[in-house]
Amino acid sequence: MTTATTPQPPTVPLAIWPVAQITAQWQRAGRYLPDCTRHPGKMLPELARRIVTEYSDPGALVVDPLAGIGTTVAEAALLDRRAVGVELEDRWVALAGANLDHMLASKQRRRAEVRHGDARRLAEILGDLAGRVDLIVTSPPYACDAGVIDKPAWLAGGRLCPADTLNYSTDRANIGHARGPAYAAAMAEIFVACHAVLRPGGRLVVVTKNTRRKGRMLDLAGLTVALATEAGFSYLGHVIALHAAIRDGDLAPRPSYWQATQLRHARQRGEPAHLVAHEDVTSFIRITTPSEDAHAR
Repeated sequence: MTTATTPQPPTVPLAIWPVAQITAQWQRAGRYLPDCTRHPGKMLPELARRIVTEYSDPGALVVDPLAGIGTTVAEAALLDRRAVGVELEDRWVALAGANLDHMLASKQRRRAEVRHGDARRLAEILGDLAGRVDLIVTSPPYACDAGVIDKPAWLAGGRLCPADTLNYSTDRANIGHARGPAYAAAMAEIFVACHAVLRPGGRLVVVTKNTRRKGRMLDLAGLTVALATEAGFSYLGHVIALHAAIRDGDLAPRPSYWQATQLRHARQRGEPAHLVAHEDVTSFIRITTPSEDAHAR
């Protein structure tokens, strides 16, 4: 006797990724070094893993030109990719290297490195790897006042955020200090540099988060698409990385103290502000240029 079964639709990827079922703290606990809390803008390890898995194959060359504490580099190496990070700040280069030493087995460690330098000179920094990169994954500064909260110091009459954590650096040359047209110009240079080092068909994946400044929302996802397209990339798609946990069919947001404070102040001023509980993951492909087509023939 046979029974009728309901045909199941084919499994297809969704454009929403729940990457915070486990808190950021526990995603890093025992894996990343405690000093990582000093960096104000870290990518979630689960998000880095998801991007590397979705947009590259084992053995691929993955690059993060704004590497920070080395999250993308470490997670890519754990997924059997060759991974290179580029970071401007000496202290983050040192911490990223220490994270790699701490997390990776010797075979994985040989596939991962972080180089010091400015992402706008990516081809020079990568050397003979330029033109061979399969995937670039990065999360640029958000063009907002980022910092690491030191609540005990603040309650004792000190600064809410230590000066060396504001805008990623005390160095005014760091892109974290750029605002408005200056930020767009700096990111445009970086996207041009990324285009130059990717192989034809290589992918660029950028993680941003829309923020508010002076009561207005900064559409960084839209700006990223515009700048990357101007740099020669073809836009592939947009995924939402959900930073609220899914619990019993509902969303459980995990705002930081900074987010909660800023949101409360905005609503007290009468602004209809809402908690941003996601990041935008925009993806692009480096299409073959006519000159490359001619050379291939």
